[in-house]
Amino acid sequence: MESVEHLIVPLWQAFVWADEGLQNYLRKQGWPEVTRPQSMVMNNVVIGVRKPSDIARNLGVSRQAIHITIRQMIDLGILELVDDPEDRRSKVVAIGATGAKMRESAQQAMALIARALEARIGKAPVDQLKAALAADWGAPLTWDEPDR
Repeated sequence: MESVEHLIVPLWQAFVWADEGLQNYLRKQGWPEVTRPQSMVMNNVVIGVRKPSDIARNLGVSRQAIHITIRQMIDLGILELVDDPEDRRSKVVAIGATGAKMRESAQQAMALIARALEARIGKAPVDQLKAALAADWGAPLTWDEPDR
């Protein structure tokens, strides 16, 4: 069998590298410790995924696990639960007051991380990486028919 380079490993390593750098920056700024699951929940909220069940589905974890993580983040003031504007019987996640300030620091950190990566591997590779990750990859493969 031909040796193939697996994409998932370097993608995961890149995510962990960036997330650890982000967490280190936030810690230096005096923000409360954020776990990787909390960071992943926050990423979902930032991109507009606000229903706990949708966040759980995106992360491949149980709704119970997400509710525990969200509760921890509410206790830290990072998130809050608000009425769902589309269904008043339900709640959705919103960024809390502490979370909004923390997000500003996180955005600063991500800009610094991008600059550090450019210094380490060059601007062109970073630009290519951003373009490749931002490209429309289409729907996930289903394996029902060959991808062309």
